[in-house]
Amino acid sequence: MADPGMKSNVAVQFAKTLSDHDIEAFAALFSPVYVNHQFSAASPRPPVGLSAKALTVNLFHARLNGMANLKVVAEKIVVDGDSCAANFIYEGTHTGLYMGVPPTGKHLRFSSCDIFRVEHGLIVEHWGMGDIAGLMAQLKG
Repeated sequence: MADPGMKSNVAVQFAKTLSDHDIEAFAALFSPVYVNHQFSAASPRPPVGLSAKALTVNLFHARLNGMANLKVVAEKIVVDGDSCAANFIYEGTHTGLYMGVPPTGKHLRFSSCDIFRVEHGLIVEHWGMGDIAGLMAQLKG
C-alpha cells in the first residue's frame, strides 16, 4: 500500500522549494518521465526537444524571477492511492518581468489546484488548474 505521508510530502516540498527559491530542489521533485496533462496559454505543450519536466521547471523559474519574495503554501492536501491533490496559494510582489508584464510593484495573490501522481517519491504526472485570469487581472489592473 502507498504511504500517504510520502504523497502529501510531495505537495509540502513543492511549496517549500518554491518558497525557498530553490529551483534545483524543485526540479528534483519531478521524475525524468514526468507528464503534464495541463495545457493552457500559461502552461503550453513543450516544444520539440524540451521535456515536460524542463518546461515546468522553466515556467516556475520565471515565476520566481517575477516575484522575488514569492511564498507558496499548500492550503489543503488530499491523498488517495498514488495521487495527491493540493490547493496552493501563491503570494509575492511583482518585481520582475512576469507573464510578459514588466514589474509593477503590486502584491499578487493567486491559487492553483493541482493533482500529482507520485511514484517512488517523485511526481510522474500532473493535472491542474491555476487562476491565471485572476493573476492577469492583478498584473494589469
